[in-house]
Amino acid sequence: MTEPPEPSAPSAPAAHDEAHGGLGSRLNWLRAAVLGANDGVVSTAGLVVGVAGATESGSALLTAGLSGLLAGSMSMAAGEYVSVSTQRDSEKAALAQERRELRERPAAELDELAALLADRGLSPDVAREAAEQLTARDALRAHARVELGIDPDALTNPWHAAGASFLAFTAGALLPLLAIVLPPPSARLWVTVLSVLAALALTGWSSARLGAAPPGRAVLRNMAGGALAMAVTYGAGSLLGAAGV
Repeated sequence: MTEPPEPSAPSAPAAHDEAHGGLGSRLNWLRAAVLGANDGVVSTAGLVVGVAGATESGSALLTAGLSGLLAGSMSMAAGEYVSVSTQRDSEKAALAQERRELRERPAAELDELAALLADRGLSPDVAREAAEQLTARDALRAHARVELGIDPDALTNPWHAAGASFLAFTAGALLPLLAIVLPPPSARLWVTVLSVLAALALTGWSSARLGAAPPGRAVLRNMAGGALAMAVTYGAGSLLGAAGV
């Protein structure tokens, strides 16, 4: 007689789900990094180009660019920390409420989980059986994932988000800063403009690819926005410089 195989099949779907969850998380981080770098490029480029319209002083350009880099990166990090901390607090509060409901009314929560699974396309009998098995294995995790859309083992980390935003903005801001201070005065403006437009084309293409969208419009939109920002700030700086301000 052939011995029945050992019950190892359920492990495959778990690994499959984990891979998809990890991929989605990585894509979200990549999008945030691309957008943070894009913000660094545009805001710092607008700042240094505006100052370049008012003065040719290399020290003034370096001071303005470095100040913009530090202020922008710290602002991005602080904003991301506050935002993600609020999200994490909300996730913890939702999990605490779910834990309390499971303790106080387990039968009603089992019915709720079965109904949610049925709403996802399972037949009522299969949904009930799946709900019972998930509840026996880990009721809180089952409700967190199915009802709340939260993974209790992977809550958002505000420190990670703040650090990623800081690094992404800094990386983006370094390009216009170096482009405005390293070349000779006669070439620094055009070097900066061309470098920034090239970087914006890259970040526009990257964000479109990560979002599975056509890259053409995203690239043109990104470059047009950056060009407009530099034109406006350069015009303002030129007017202020001409007025002796």
